[in-house]
Amino acid sequence: MSESMSLFSQFTSFDWDKTNQDKNWHKHKVAWWECEEVFFNQPLYIYHDRSHSQNEERYYALGHTGRDRLLFVVFTRRETNIRIISARDMHKKERMAYHEKVKADTKI
Repeated sequence: MSESMSLFSQFTSFDWDKTNQDKNWHKHKVAWWECEEVFFNQPLYIYHDRSHSQNEERYYALGHTGRDRLLFVVFTRRETNIRIISARDMHKKERMAYHEKVKADTKI
């Protein structure tokens, strides 16, 4: 189930670990600015990643860039910042789920 967007309304900026920033580009060809862009475009679906939240609360977002690139972005909260952990293109099942959710939400 998607987390409430109001939960994330208190964020003021992004906090980048240089290693993760470079890793996303080298491993998945996702630029840092594309990761950030996802959080400003709608629809954006955010979920709590319970299976990877042992040391800190982790979340993942399904969203798109300004050029409609569909991304899966893993992040955590650091005070009022979003700290991106990883980002990649959505897999086929994630794209299908994203489009189904968009379709269902537009019927409301």
